[in-house]
Amino acid sequence: MAIAIALIFLVVGSIVFHFVSPWYLTPIASNWGMIDTTIDITFVITGIVFVLVNLFTAYCIIKFRHKKGSKQKADYEPENAKLETWLTIITSIGVAAMLAPGLIVWNDFVNPPENAIEVEVVGQQWHWSFRLPGNDGQLGNVDIIHMSKDNPFGIDPEDPTGQDDVLIGDSSTLHLPLNQPTKVLLRSKDVLHDFAVPQFRIKMDLVPGMITYAWFTPTKEGSYDILCEELCGISHHAMRGKVIVDNQLNYQKWLNDQVTFADLQNIPEGDPSLGKANFAICAACHGQNGEGMQALNAPKLAGQEPLYLKRQLNYWKEGIRGTAAGDIYGSTMTPLMVTLPDQASIENVVAYIESLPSNPAEKTITGNISTGRYIYSTCSACHGADGKGIWSMNAPPLAGMTDWYLARQLQNYKDGIRGNHPGDPYGYQMNMMVDILPDEQAINDVIAYINTL
Repeated sequence: MAIAIALIFLVVGSIVFHFVSPWYLTPIASNWGMIDTTIDITFVITGIVFVLVNLFTAYCIIKFRHKKGSKQKADYEPENAKLETWLTIITSIGVAAMLAPGLIVWNDFVNPPENAIEVEVVGQQWHWSFRLPGNDGQLGNVDIIHMSKDNPFGIDPEDPTGQDDVLIGDSSTLHLPLNQPTKVLLRSKDVLHDFAVPQFRIKMDLVPGMITYAWFTPTKEGSYDILCEELCGISHHAMRGKVIVDNQLNYQKWLNDQVTFADLQNIPEGDPSLGKANFAICAACHGQNGEGMQALNAPKLAGQEPLYLKRQLNYWKEGIRGTAAGDIYGSTMTPLMVTLPDQASIENVVAYIESLPSNPAEKTITGNISTGRYIYSTCSACHGADGKGIWSMNAPPLAGMTDWYLARQLQNYKDGIRGNHPGDPYGYQMNMMVDILPDEQAINDVIAYINTL
């Protein structure tokens, strides 16, 4: 009897939970309402089967339970053709009712309309980037042999159709026009990823070595999270991006502000001789050789990855860094950015910094090196086992750099002073990863180990 009562409570509780639970599908923002309908049909059919089977089991337990003094005996009936026929028919109808809508949706899902625009989505550990066709409406050819610091998408420089391709590399934010069918071409640089936007009801694997695709029509303006729904490494949970759906006017305005492959190729290389003049102001705090000065809270710059320096300088120019409450030292950089009025001046000063001799910074932090080595095993996935950084993963070198500055930045990430701006996707990742450092001692330990590299 207790089992029968438990089964009845299970059925009633499951039904109540289904209707009152706050966990359900997110509000849909695309054309794929049929996917929701398919899920609802599956819920109804499996729900009915779940209720009937469990209630029938409870009924049998109650009706045919053993009664003291009763001479009831179970009937042995190994075959019942009529019952088996009906069971086969009903099961087949139920399975067909669940599969048919899914097959219909899948047929639509793999056949994008002819007026769909194409957008390339590139996944890598642990970052999203995007490429859109330019005025010619075509995406240029890509190949891994062309990938470099100056060409991270691997676009063929000899292909004229790729020159006007619009590139979104650092922001992890893609804008799309409202009510425009969009076909996303999915490419992975390294391991298996999965492109998913829950509100659009789409998800599709990015398989290394091949191009996969999906399509959808955004039907509501707004900002939506891009998730990777395939375990792709230690920072899988931090692989986030954004899709912002705009009206046509705002979308076109955003698109006009983006750079093309030709724009990036035509940026002149930095001139160290010109950069030396720009660096004169920087040297007042960072030292004549970019060695840094702790007394002025200025870290070492010499030996730092040029791509990282350019990104950070642009962040200060755009207000992504130096504007957060509590960022006392970062805010002092903001007014100094007037000395770097354009991208050419940034290229020049970084070229000069790159020419400076790099000697390991003075070690000022001590800690448990053994514990730090264990913690750093996580950091090494991006920054390298030797702490020299990995440019393709947007991770700067740590070894030989200013240890007290590293400690401050790690604390700033923990306190939300750095990495909370929506334009800083890499800082956002650090905000999540820094949870492996529970306190100041852990920060000191990992930096003490970095000082040994």
